[in-house]
This record gives sequence, structure tokens and C-alpha cells, in this order.
Amino acid sequence: MTDTSPARDGVVLRPMQASDLEPAHALSLRVHWPHRLADWHFAFQFGSGLVAERDGELVGTALHWRWGAQHATVGLVIVDPRCQGRHIGHRLMQALLAGLDGRSVLLHSTQEGRGLYERLGFVRTGEVRQHQGTALPAPLVALEPGWRLRPADHNDTAVLTALDGHARGMPRPALISELLASADTVVLDHAGQARGFAMLRRFGRGLCLGPVVAPDADGAKVLIAHLVGLSAGKFVRVDVDFESGLTEWLESLGLLRVEGPTVMVRGEVPMRVEGSRLFALVNQALG
Repeated sequence: MTDTSPARDGVVLRPMQASDLEPAHALSLRVHWPHRLADWHFAFQFGSGLVAERDGELVGTALHWRWGAQHATVGLVIVDPRCQGRHIGHRLMQALLAGLDGRSVLLHSTQEGRGLYERLGFVRTGEVRQHQGTALPAPLVALEPGWRLRPADHNDTAVLTALDGHARGMPRPALISELLASADTVVLDHAGQARGFAMLRRFGRGLCLGPVVAPDADGAKVLIAHLVGLSAGKFVRVDVDFESGLTEWLESLGLLRVEGPTVMVRGEVPMRVEGSRLFALVNQALG
């Protein structure tokens, strides 16, 4: 259970409630994060979290999302700049992780947060590159014979959920189902079988492109180029695996690198199934 007794500095930790989302959104604006209130609502519907309060004011947040029986992701860990230096982030994370024993836990850390997470048992496993900007018209990438792009429909839910689970290494059926209902989704098809997909939706300052699942980098480029082409002149963000080799290509589309968070895991690294790879995240919190 969460200890709701105040620390000596008057800070109390308690479970996050839906009524906390507006002050949590205001806190994220204070630290210059781009999330809209709608983005907080979207994330909260799939997970749970803790808030830190001081004198009735929300001064910290931390959320987690359980995926299946063995995995979880952590994100939206924020401490009010006016209260930093009081170990509030450490206390939030300790309390949050206490409910995730037995699971491997994945997060994306800023450079400033790495020390905290390392002290809590997380190790570095990779890097992500955040790209964003006003999208340029994207030249279409040629497809080999037998391959095609097509729009997704409701009959694709099961296969796209399976592709995402294979690529991410953890099952996220509720998340993928909800994204299919709200995002523009394109499927990479080979001989009548879905082999990859990409999603484009409203997020933050404009549009977010992800997840992107494909069998290889060429397939990822086909999917991304299609959706970027539809978004020319609009603000687009995409968070890609650094090892994907897509960085220079994305910059040619007007999506410049602005940040490089570290992928960190406590426990076993989620294992993907051969033939499917996650090239772009849903976002840094959900993975």
C-alpha cells in the first residue's frame, strides 16, 4: 500500500486519480513537456500512478503500465522544479516499483534521470532518437513485387496486436485496439498477409507517428514515408530506435533530432520475435 503519511518536508504520496489529470497536465507544462490534457487522459486509461502532494498542491507524478503478466513500462515521472532536490522523484519511483515486483520494467530516461534509475536497479539497453519538425513532402519508397500498402480496418485488430506484441516483446492488446479506433493506420502487406504497420495520431504540438512495426528498415521507410507524405506542412514527431539507422533519412524529411533518451530496463530485456521489429514507439512513456 502507498504510505500516505507526510514526510518531514510535508510531501505526501498517494494513488493518482482522474481528478489529478488537470493539475498533472499543468505540471508537465511547467517543465516544458508538450503533452495535451487529452494525452494525459489517453495514457491514464491504460495504467495507474502516484502523485506527490505538498500543502494540497500536486508537485510530482509517476505512472506505470502493466503489459501482460511479466512486463511493465514507467513514464510521466515529473517533479515540480520548485521542489527538486528533496528526493521526491526517488520516493515516487520506489513506491511505484514496489507494486511491480516480478516484472521486467522498461523506461526511457533523460540524461538527468539516469543516475536515479541506476540506483534503483535499471541498466542501459539502448537509445532512442526523438525527431520532430514540419514534415516535408516525402518521396514514396518503392515496394518489391508482392508487397503493398493498404489502410487498416477492424478485421486487422488481432493480427496488428500480435505484430506489436512480437516487436515490442510484451502484449498490449487494449492499447493497440484503442489506437486503431483513433489513429490513421497503414498496413504493410505481403501476399495477403500483414507484415507491418504504422499509426499517425494527434499528440502534443501536432502529430505523432508511432508505433511503427516492420520486418526491416526498408519496410519501416515505406510506412513512414507514406504517413509523412500525408502530413506535409504539419508538425510531426517520431521516436525511433537509434539502431534502426533511420536518423539521417528522417532528417531529410524535415524531422530533426531534438533529444536522445536512454532505454533502461530493470529485470529481463523484453525479447522480440524474429521477423518483427519496433522501429518507432507509441511514445516514450508507453514504449
